[in-house]
Amino acid sequence: MHPDLTILVIDENAIRASIIEEGLRDAGHTHVTVVHEVFGIARIIENLKPDVVIIDIENPNRDQMEHLFQLTRSVSRPIAMFVDRSDTASIEAAVDAGVSAYIVDGLKKERVKPILDMAVSRFNAFSRLQRELADARNALEERKVIERAKGILMKMRGLPEEEAFALLRQTAMNEKKKLSDIAQSVVTAAGLLM
Repeated sequence: MHPDLTILVIDENAIRASIIEEGLRDAGHTHVTVVHEVFGIARIIENLKPDVVIIDIENPNRDQMEHLFQLTRSVSRPIAMFVDRSDTASIEAAVDAGVSAYIVDGLKKERVKPILDMAVSRFNAFSRLQRELADARNALEERKVIERAKGILMKMRGLPEEEAFALLRQTAMNEKKKLSDIAQSVVTAAGLLM
C-alpha cells in the first residue's frame, strides 16, 4: 500500500476517529484528514479529492445511511465503512452503494491498515471488471455495426460477405480510421438513402 494516499476519515465521534487516524499514521499514512460532520461532506470530498474514504458510524440511523450511500454512489473511490451493528439490508445497501469494505464491530487500530488495503484492492478489482465489461459491450456494439454495414454492402452492391468485409477494411485503412467508424458511416449513409 502506498503511504502517500490522501485519506478522508468521516467520523462524528472524536475518540473513534482518533483510533482510525492513529492506525493510519502507524501504517505510514501522513495525508489523513478527519471530519466529524457527515452532512455537507460532498464539498469536502470535492475539494480534498481523497484517494480513500473511511466512514465510521457507531449507531447509524436510516437517514445517515441513506445520505452516506447517496454520497458513496457518486464517489468513485475505495470506501471502507465501520459500523457497530448492522443488518442484511444495510449490508446490501452498502455494497450497492459502492462500499468496498463494510466492517461490523471491528474498530481496532491494528485492523485499520489491512482493512484499508483490502478496500483499495477490492475497489481496484471491481473497477477493472467494470472497465472490462464496458470494453466488451463496446466491442459487441462495434461488431453489430460492422455486421450491419456488411449486410448493407452485400445487398446494395451484390457482394459476398468476405468481399463486403474486405471493402470495409480497405476503406478503413485508406482513411486511417477504425473499421467500426467506417461501418457506422455506411449504416448512417444507407439510412439516409433508403
